[in-house]
Amino acid sequence: MFGFLRTLGAVAVSALLLSFSTQASPALALDKVTVAGWSQPISEITNLLAEPDKGFFKAKGIDLGYVPGTGGGSAIQNMLTGQADVAFTDPASFYLALDKGEKLIAIYNIYPQNVFNVVSPKERNITKPEDLKGKRIGVYSLSSGTRQNLQVLLHQVGLSEKDVTIEVTGLLNFAPVIQGQVDATAATDTGLHVGMQKGLKDINVIEVKDTLNLPSDIFVVTEETYRTKKDVLKRFLAAYRDSAAWMIAEPEEAARLAVTRAINGRDEATNLAIITLRNASSVSETTKAKGLGHFDPELMQKGADTFKQLGLIGTDLDMGTLVRSDLIPE
Repeated sequence: MFGFLRTLGAVAVSALLLSFSTQASPALALDKVTVAGWSQPISEITNLLAEPDKGFFKAKGIDLGYVPGTGGGSAIQNMLTGQADVAFTDPASFYLALDKGEKLIAIYNIYPQNVFNVVSPKERNITKPEDLKGKRIGVYSLSSGTRQNLQVLLHQVGLSEKDVTIEVTGLLNFAPVIQGQVDATAATDTGLHVGMQKGLKDINVIEVKDTLNLPSDIFVVTEETYRTKKDVLKRFLAAYRDSAAWMIAEPEEAARLAVTRAINGRDEATNLAIITLRNASSVSETTKAKGLGHFDPELMQKGADTFKQLGLIGTDLDMGTLVRSDLIPE
């Protein structure tokens, strides 16, 4: 009996001490991970912007930060200068940075589908890449994927930027093409949707994916970050995957949250249309087979080889060593 009471007393004391310990110990600190974006906080990245509402990253022990940018190149630059841990960038910017000697690793395929295009009023008679010769063409910025994908189109038909006039028009800005200040503008599918809402009509659209269907955006980190922060990155990617899956499953909820979270999100119907487009670009045959975030290594290699062949980069890049999937959750 006494032995039983002593045991019972010990259990009670242990439980009491555990209770005191739990009450006294502070909450576990979150690991800060800052993403360098290619854009301002716009509706198509609502799955990131909804963190205060949904807490996908906090649930994985991540304190999420976001640094806006003016294109994929600026996202990488902001990461390299220490303002962020992860770059939300595009393959073209990735290739160009590697060509300059930067030590980078691609760790997640955000949007496997190429969503870039070149849009022009029908009256300009621009129906194929060859027709761009001698034309004025708008891009979001000189460091954006719009410019780099335009370069791919031009080079595929024996043209270069010397054969056209590049005009920086700003993010999602179709006013110059509507007003006739440029003949065409390089954009994305979501940008085109917004442009059509703002009066862009009777247009021709050249889809870059018909030339080279590279992913639109990928997560990139430095080799050092990849080597030293694998646990944090795994949790970050797990949280991002959960947020992307949520936006795919609940686009209407995402559209409502974008009203207050995105700088361009005041119209819920527009948010829903943009989010639907972006959800569609998040999946591919590869992601259907392996899960969100997985790369098609052969396609990434084809992109690097094409950039080399077109003279956009001068280095042979081995995507087998520069694209990793080991941090993507099972």
